[in-house]
Amino acid sequence: MTESPAGPPPEETPGEPRVARVAPAMETDLDGKPRPPGWERATLERLMFATLEEQRAARRWRNFFRLSWLALILFLLWAAMHRGGSGTDKSLPHTAVIEIKGEIASGADASAEFIVAAMRAAFEDEGAKAVVLLVNSPGGSPVQAGIVYDEIRRLKGKYKKPVYAVVEETCASAAYYIASATDKIFVDKASIVGSIGVLMEGFGFTGLMDKLGVERRLMTAGENKGFMDPFSPQTDRQRAYAQAMLDQIHRQFIDAVKAGRGARLKETPELFSGLFWTGQQAVELGLADQLGNLDFVAREIVKAEDLVDYTRRDNVAERLAKKFGAAMGDGAIHALKAIPNLR
Repeated sequence: MTESPAGPPPEETPGEPRVARVAPAMETDLDGKPRPPGWERATLERLMFATLEEQRAARRWRNFFRLSWLALILFLLWAAMHRGGSGTDKSLPHTAVIEIKGEIASGADASAEFIVAAMRAAFEDEGAKAVVLLVNSPGGSPVQAGIVYDEIRRLKGKYKKPVYAVVEETCASAAYYIASATDKIFVDKASIVGSIGVLMEGFGFTGLMDKLGVERRLMTAGENKGFMDPFSPQTDRQRAYAQAMLDQIHRQFIDAVKAGRGARLKETPELFSGLFWTGQQAVELGLADQLGNLDFVAREIVKAEDLVDYTRRDNVAERLAKKFGAAMGDGAIHALKAIPNLR
């Protein structure tokens, strides 16, 4: 018995080529292994999770470094606020020390603001048996020195507490102005002391400008508004006026030294001429009292060997604040300069 076919064969369209039907091939990876269905989605998910993990790790490291910098800044602030401190109990008898180092000027470490604040704290402290100014300065502003000089005399009268000056390397000009207000001045035999004088300095370029053929065009309202301009000639009247100012300030300096040192001074024609002397010569001239250093004064004169530093200084936070303020001001100036001028 013959079985009939399951169905008629597919009809072929005349003129069309016969195409074989092929089952789609399974995709493989680089090693030739077959890839399971949905591998693209799984790969994308793995990439996304890896990216997220990298971002989390980067964020953790970023936070770690930020916290490390913060900890370092806090440590520096703490160290700055506690530097110069002493383990001595301030309620116990001690010698108060205030450093006057570097240029005496407004805004400097040796400014009248800082020195006066330190002196007031030292004089008010009952444990401080005496105040010692540790001086190492070439001088500076006569105004700043005059403020400190007057405050020393006021505090001495109010608290009846001795104040001494101990000179290290140099005590000249405005620094000596301050030291002369103290009860006694101690020096090293090789210290530089004196320079009781006043100066005003500058430059004049008028001759050079004439040689170069450069004309200075300075317009002022006021006959002497351009006084001390280095590119303008100085008249005899202006020179005499400046000299009179210097002489007056010099007279104030001399009077302060005489009031402070009194009969101890051995006046000579050169004593107030601006010359300076060694510590040994200064003792002979009465500009200083005797040779001695800080430890000697604390031990033998004050009779309180423990030293407590009252020096007022900028701490790190204050310096950063000042720099930040200066940077802000500089930025504002540049911003204003960038504005076009009306012409």
